[in-house]
Amino acid sequence: MKRRIKIHKEGYKILLVSGIILLLINISVAIFFRHIVVYYITGAVSLVIIAAFASFFRIPTRIFFTSDNQIIAPADGRVVVIEEVVENEYFKDKRIQVSIFMSPANVHVNRNPISGLVKYQKYHPGKYLVAWHPKSSEKNERNTVVIEHDELDAEILIRQIAGKLARKIRWYLNEGDEVEQNGELGFIKFGSRVDLFLPIGTKIDVNLKQKVKGGITVIGTLAQE
Repeated sequence: MKRRIKIHKEGYKILLVSGIILLLINISVAIFFRHIVVYYITGAVSLVIIAAFASFFRIPTRIFFTSDNQIIAPADGRVVVIEEVVENEYFKDKRIQVSIFMSPANVHVNRNPISGLVKYQKYHPGKYLVAWHPKSSEKNERNTVVIEHDELDAEILIRQIAGKLARKIRWYLNEGDEVEQNGELGFIKFGSRVDLFLPIGTKIDVNLKQKVKGGITVIGTLAQE
């Protein structure tokens, strides 16, 4: 049995509008150029564009991994940062930063790394530096969410960061929300980055340059008292 391709809700409007525009272009080419080679080239390019958009907004069928004390990857991509830093927006103290770079080819749904209570949420307008730039976490358009673990005395900060191509961040959580691990946190369109800020003492279970999958890969294990 073949699986149907699922498209994320953020892609409905873009696919509809681009489909209409491309259809009109193809009709115009058929009417005014009357050359079969030009018609086929235009049709092929249109199909490639639609396929690319559909791929970007795809939602793959996955069996999510859940764990009470483990932090699950909030996004697909590659780990580009693992370091101890001072987080200045919310914690204002030292945390372990793990950053995941999402290319346009990755699945772009962002997911909750743990279950718990949303203690903080704030959107920041900003610049559009390339997502791997060291200052993108502080200068770029971004959205910050802090989730307090259900049972452990721990808070996880997740920061969605727009990149050079990503010009729109969507977030679905607000302060006071109760969330489940792997539930949808948000979406970033066309390439981006997600930062995690974890408590000191968290055991990191990934390596630099490792590819991770949202809802599946274990990023780290929280220390238990």
